Amino acid sequence: MGHHHDHGDGHGHHHHGKGASKRALLVSFIIITLFLIVEVIGGFITNSLALLSDAGHMLSDASALLLSLVAIHIAARPPTAKRTFGMHRFEILAALINGVTLVVISLFIFWEGYQRLFDPPQVASGKMIIIATIGLLANIAAAFVLMRGDYKDNVNVRSAFLHVLGDLLGSVGAIVGGILMWSFGWYIADPLISIVVAVLIMLSAWRVTKESVNILLESTPSRIDSTQVENRLKRLSGVTMVHDLHIWTVTSGFDSLTCHLIVEDGLPSYPVLNEALELLQREFGITHATIQIENSSVLHEELTCQSSSNEHNHKDERHSCGDHAH
Repeated sequence: MGHHHDHGDGHGHHHHGKGASKRALLVSFIIITLFLIVEVIGGFITNSLALLSDAGHMLSDASALLLSLVAIHIAARPPTAKRTFGMHRFEILAALINGVTLVVISLFIFWEGYQRLFDPPQVASGKMIIIATIGLLANIAAAFVLMRGDYKDNVNVRSAFLHVLGDLLGSVGAIVGGILMWSFGWYIADPLISIVVAVLIMLSAWRVTKESVNILLESTPSRIDSTQVENRLKRLSGVTMVHDLHIWTVTSGFDSLTCHLIVEDGLPSYPVLNEALELLQREFGITHATIQIENSSVLHEELTCQSSSNEHNHKDERHSCGDHAH
């Protein structure tokens, strides 16, 4: 039985929706960039922090959308001998950068809003309402376009969508603040609305940043219970033990698994392998799996992942380290 190193063929490398995602990001980038100019000018004219914070967030939106576009373009490059998974992870890096940027912007808005609470300046509320309404319409259009892309299955597109959604909330807040100031002269509404929007942006940023970090740390995908996967594999006919089980996400929609299955001596390995691959795809949606079939002749005390070159040059091809399958 020696050294079986088998893959499922249904790799399904998440190419679905890439074209839609790219178009959605490009159209959204154009919309946001055009109205960003309007809001920046309007923010200075009206002296509104809520409007300026919304404009600052819109600038971050434009940067995030551009970064996401670049990420999709780079991730489409084919694998090489040096980067066997290609550049897929660049999408996750882009999502992480977007999330961290959101955190920084929200902290800045929060600080500026806090300072203005003690001495709220006058704001040209009428013009502020008009400009914020234009910004709101722009964000609604961009959000709608992104939702028609690969929003559910792509963390990169989702991070860009959260940028736009946070900006949409900022526009709503600016409109509400403008109405309060125009009707009652409550200029304190401007910094208060800014602080509320900053908190909402922070919550969105935390979610996408956490998901990106988990992927980069090769954590088990949140939708998959690794213990359940192990138990299901153990229940396969002829399987006596499962070890060195690893499940991780390469990029959005591309989950991978490696493991060692110990089977009864004398049992043909390929029927067990095919059953395991079918089970993983059917019950857990994992189509990229590397499974090593072993029996009692394999020395398990050697499976300690010692990184010495001698272990990896054995002539008997046992390869003591389970992680070589990655």
